[in-house]
Amino acid sequence: MQKEYSIIVGGAAGLGSKKAGNIIAQLFSNLGYNIYVYEDYQSLIKGGHNFSLIRASSKPVAAIRERVDFVLALDEPTAKLHFNQLKDKNSIVYNADKFSFKYGIPVLAGQITKEYGGIDIMQNTALVGAFAKVIGLDWAYAKKVFKKEFSVSTELNINIAQSAYKSSKTLISIPKISNKIYPILSGNQAIAMGALAAGLEAYVAYPMTPATGILNYLSLVDNITVFQSENEIAAANTVMGFSFAGKRAMTGTSGGGFALMNEAIALSGQSETPLVIVDGQRMGPSTGVPTYNSQSDLLHVLSAGPGDFERFVVAPGDANEAFYYSALAIDIAWKYQLPSIIITDKDLCEGTYSCDLEYKSSIKSKLWNGKGEYLRYQNTKDGVSPMAFPGNVKAVVKGTSYEHDEFGVSVEDSKKIKEMQDKRSKKYREFHKEVSKLKGVNVYGNKKSKTAVIAWGSVKGSAIEMAEKLNIKLIQPVILSPFPKKQILKAINGVDKLILLELSNSGQMAKLLSCNGINVTKKVLKYDGRPFTIDQLIKIK
Repeated sequence: MQKEYSIIVGGAAGLGSKKAGNIIAQLFSNLGYNIYVYEDYQSLIKGGHNFSLIRASSKPVAAIRERVDFVLALDEPTAKLHFNQLKDKNSIVYNADKFSFKYGIPVLAGQITKEYGGIDIMQNTALVGAFAKVIGLDWAYAKKVFKKEFSVSTELNINIAQSAYKSSKTLISIPKISNKIYPILSGNQAIAMGALAAGLEAYVAYPMTPATGILNYLSLVDNITVFQSENEIAAANTVMGFSFAGKRAMTGTSGGGFALMNEAIALSGQSETPLVIVDGQRMGPSTGVPTYNSQSDLLHVLSAGPGDFERFVVAPGDANEAFYYSALAIDIAWKYQLPSIIITDKDLCEGTYSCDLEYKSSIKSKLWNGKGEYLRYQNTKDGVSPMAFPGNVKAVVKGTSYEHDEFGVSVEDSKKIKEMQDKRSKKYREFHKEVSKLKGVNVYGNKKSKTAVIAWGSVKGSAIEMAEKLNIKLIQPVILSPFPKKQILKAINGVDKLILLELSNSGQMAKLLSCNGINVTKKVLKYDGRPFTIDQLIKIK
């Protein structure tokens, strides 16, 4: 039987609700629970209302429920906003130095923090310390987690947590379970680690929510070059410069920044220079709602950049897939010398997951053997030209945005223009053949069901549980370009009713499917910036 708990910890920006949520996630993770954390925050440095919703389960999870077992309130708005979500009205742990509340367990977080000489934000430590007692954790166990989570002011935080622990009371006893303990990572961290697994040597980006976490994570990694560019145009072109020089590089952004990269994407297509971009979707258009979610960049990503050229596009649905498909995107970009795009979304980028990471690559780039005269755009049998890089004394290496001959010299002759277009077409045919052998579509739930839902990106998590609950099929496209039509057709074979789940107000996946002769029966769309909850989806008929 599935054991699970949902906990909300919230407060104004600046009160440390996210850090508190991370510690709670680790408390449960180290007991053997699978973790998913949803982050909800406003575009504010101070004030407003932020919260983390932690779901801990004996089974893998990647979605949230509407009802929760506990609320930890750092301020009064949190208590008022989330009180009705509680299964038990007394399961609220609140900061009694900031407000009084009729129900729950008061914690004098401010007083305890002051007694030990801590700063105001450490009141979150006091609240989590009290919560550890509420759920029946042994202090020695809780102390180990606190010690690991606080690299700064470690003893001070432990003392504050222990004092709050002693002053609290136990409501339930959370059992340890026998699951393997997996590391918990955000989607952004998984993307970064996947890129590193594929040999990433440089990362260049201009900060843009929700992809900024990739930049932050990689800035702490040794032996790679990481820097912040002045804008997204510079970021994409700098990545192209690294690739031209033989260094595997990547950039990350959101929809508005991705729009600025259109010329670089087309330059990658023409110059056959690898370019890898992460597009972390958020609510749009334009600046939209910067810290909330949407899946409305799909058609833009698939068509960005003028002219005829191919691109590899993947849409991972959780952190494990983010790791694997980010590595794959880099390998494919370098083998076929084209743009690769990892399209994610806010909830995946900033959500936290239990992860089991693995990537083994057999995809190799084609490098020049040093024999004969070097032709950067050599018209080979498979259309893939061997690469050499500046600094090789035997090769003159050219890269150009103009149509060109095999040397890389610009051409306007009709015959030569067609020859190079045909050369790239051969390459794209080989690209399609290889990608068609990769797993581009996942199927879950009742595979014999005549009703199926189709979902992509972070919607995967809630859609899986919906499919299991309703005993229907879930189809999840992961590779979106080249479109895995044969795999999709196989997945929908025998299906009478196909329901699209998407976080947009237009149903862009339905349009993509329609272009490939596949029509959905019904669209279930959500476009308020928030994710589908399991409770919402199981009501769909």
